[in-house]
Amino acid sequence: MSVMSAAISVQSRTRPDTSLRRALFVAAFIVFWMMAVTARLIYLQVSRHDSLTERARQQQQGALETSPQRGQLLDRQGRELARSVDTSSIFFDCGELKGATEKETSANLECTAQVLAPALAISEKELTRKLKEAAAIGSRFLWVARRLSPTLGERLESLRLPGVHLRMEPKRYYPNGSLAAHVVGFVGLDNIGLGGVEQYYNQKITGEPGRLYLERDSAGTPYESFEIPSKPGQTVVLTLDQAVQYRAEQAISAAVQRSHAKSGTAIVIDPHTGEILALANAPSFDPNEVGAAALEVRRNPAVQNFYEPGSTFKIVAYSAALEMGLVKPDDHIDCQMGSITVAGRLIHDHHAFGTLTIAQALAKSSNVAAIKLGLRVGDNKMYEYMKRFGFGSPTGIELPAESAGSLRSVSRWQPSSIGSIAMGQEIGVTALQMAAAYGALANNGVRVSPHLLREIRSSTGAVVYRPNVEQHRVISDAAAASLRGMLEGVTLNGTAKKAQLNGYTAAGKTGTAQKIDPKTKAYSKTKYIGSFVGFAPVSNPAVVIIVVMDEPVGSYHGGEVAAPIFREIAEQILPELGVAPDTEFKPSPELFADVEQIPLINDKVRSEQTEAAQARLETLPRVAKLQADGGEIVYAAAAAGGAVLMPDLRGQSVRDVARTCAQLGLQLEAHGEGRVTRQNPTPGMEVESGQVVYIDFGRIN
Repeated sequence: MSVMSAAISVQSRTRPDTSLRRALFVAAFIVFWMMAVTARLIYLQVSRHDSLTERARQQQQGALETSPQRGQLLDRQGRELARSVDTSSIFFDCGELKGATEKETSANLECTAQVLAPALAISEKELTRKLKEAAAIGSRFLWVARRLSPTLGERLESLRLPGVHLRMEPKRYYPNGSLAAHVVGFVGLDNIGLGGVEQYYNQKITGEPGRLYLERDSAGTPYESFEIPSKPGQTVVLTLDQAVQYRAEQAISAAVQRSHAKSGTAIVIDPHTGEILALANAPSFDPNEVGAAALEVRRNPAVQNFYEPGSTFKIVAYSAALEMGLVKPDDHIDCQMGSITVAGRLIHDHHAFGTLTIAQALAKSSNVAAIKLGLRVGDNKMYEYMKRFGFGSPTGIELPAESAGSLRSVSRWQPSSIGSIAMGQEIGVTALQMAAAYGALANNGVRVSPHLLREIRSSTGAVVYRPNVEQHRVISDAAAASLRGMLEGVTLNGTAKKAQLNGYTAAGKTGTAQKIDPKTKAYSKTKYIGSFVGFAPVSNPAVVIIVVMDEPVGSYHGGEVAAPIFREIAEQILPELGVAPDTEFKPSPELFADVEQIPLINDKVRSEQTEAAQARLETLPRVAKLQADGGEIVYAAAAAGGAVLMPDLRGQSVRDVARTCAQLGLQLEAHGEGRVTRQNPTPGMEVESGQVVYIDFGRIN
């Protein structure tokens, strides 16, 4: 009995312990489960609140981004260069045509495409394919057609086709067509700037997009919508003057057509402010139809292409020599009868000049004089002044893809490089860089960075930004004044007589440069760049104008193909800009023939002229004989009025040609080395004393 009582007593003591443990285990499990659920809820409600809310919103809402209205582009007078207009765009929601079966859905899509395709003038088969592909992947949004006319959009909306929706989208419009196309630029299908100012200031012009939200029920059917409106872009006001731009484009386009040049560029700058009044290229394109223009035509050669400038670059050597006190305009320099040797390389002048003043040497464009000045200045100082003028660095113009040109450091120069650089070889410049350099001379030695931006305005019209234009002194006032006077001599007595203006004084410099043949890597015998850079009026220049003609056919010298274009532009825009005439000079029709009269000489014409000239020479008496290397040669024959007929110089040496031209009183502009390969005027043409003749020298096979 005692044993049984003891066992019962022990059992009674152990049962509560077991129950308690079980109860504690269950309670702990419940607490743990509740804590886990609570932690999960906290995680979902706090940590993932935003993502889950967005996920729910996506399930309940469809959101479309609405394009903002791009800001306007205006010229300096507030005239429109680019604006946005409203158009209709059509998109498709395949979910609205989802049937009970796949076959029913397909039938609905085909029926919609059958009605929609003719209205949009697109292929019904192609539209059906696109709709079915979108439906197969569950797409709720598919562009069908974009930027249609509002009238067509309203007509499509009136059809009330299920799944077809209309939204308004802005489209970029250029009211002036091709005017200033390379400056203004263009936009793509998504209204993003892809060229010119449209690309450079795309972020400011674009504005902020809006959002269109569509509320859907559980079946995915929209039942309500609301929109957060977009914010329009800012307005960009350019320094361009629409009238000046038009004049420049008309002049350069006509010149390119006349000369059959590859391209042409004309830039007009206010030298005191650096504002670009016009930047014209030919050929050009219409940004409203940019897809029809070739990529090469859309390229902006004024800032993207660089070239060897030739004689227009001589201002660097002259400026440095004047600034350093090495010479004065009336000092004399020996041009050594047109030849100089630099580090074993023989370099010729286009004419056998003797002793000239510094001013005369610039007016006559003597290579020898420029090289001698460059040698006096020295390599390091020449490099320093080139950098001062802005060569070798981008100008900072507000256009994409600007080239810095080509300027090697002094350590990479060859021993003869100073001779080449002084006369504008072994260096690459853009037309804009060269215009800015001459702007420094016109602005009393201070270079102001060229720029296109005048101001930026908010959508309400308030000015929010004006540029702080960089400027620095290149040379002193005195040196700049001397250069201006010397450059005026170029137009009065030198190679740029066709740049003289009616009613205004003008100054500037011509340039004629051979292009590098990409195949031979040597200077081409047939491809040239003719240029002229000048400013007017001389005492207080209002404009700097550069004209660059790439590969003109026939006449290619800067004084022939570019200087007349400068005159044409300047004489039209100076009165329009309110610049008062400062001279009574009126060019004579005989000396300054209109630019349309510039002769175009191609190989066929030259051959015909040569044959006719030889026939005339045989019928006329011989009057001019000179002793050349190969013996006695007849060089010229008499012509009416005291003139002579141009002799046939082909095959002659530089020395013989120089001697002949000197005896006949002709000014020689020579290019290349070796023997005569081409001449202008051609043999048998009438020439008068003092006339410039152009001779190309090269190797004769």
